[in-house]
Amino acid sequence: MSTKSTTATDGFSAAERAAMKERAAELRAEGKKGAKRADGIDAVLEAIAKMAPDDRALAERVHATVTATAPQLDPKTWYGMPAYANEAGKVVVFFQDSGKFSYRYSTLGFQDQANLDDGDIWPVSYALTGWSPEVEKKVVELVRAALS
Repeated sequence: MSTKSTTATDGFSAAERAAMKERAAELRAEGKKGAKRADGIDAVLEAIAKMAPDDRALAERVHATVTATAPQLDPKTWYGMPAYANEAGKVVVFFQDSGKFSYRYSTLGFQDQANLDDGDIWPVSYALTGWSPEVEKKVVELVRAALS
């Protein structure tokens, strides 16, 4: 396994994956709430690992961005997809890979717990076909707005 740093297209390095697994073990050692969070992280990482390479790279970037931007959200799987829930266990944001339903794009979606309201109509899902600094900036903005 390579320990090279990541780029916009190749996802997490082996060292980054190992660090996430170590953090999950630390959370389990902290007790019940930590164990639940660790189990969620493991489930999300397993779901991501099963994706096709292009989807996996996007999902890894989404995971890194959401967890860095909103550490208060708990990673979990939701219908087999990576998702991030609030303290009440309600999903706020999720990632759906293009392979899930044979779509031509992956989806970053927000549930009704997200505070994205903007008048009488607003978007709650976004098509993802690639990752760039602009995409990352938009995802950060959306996650921050969802939690405001």
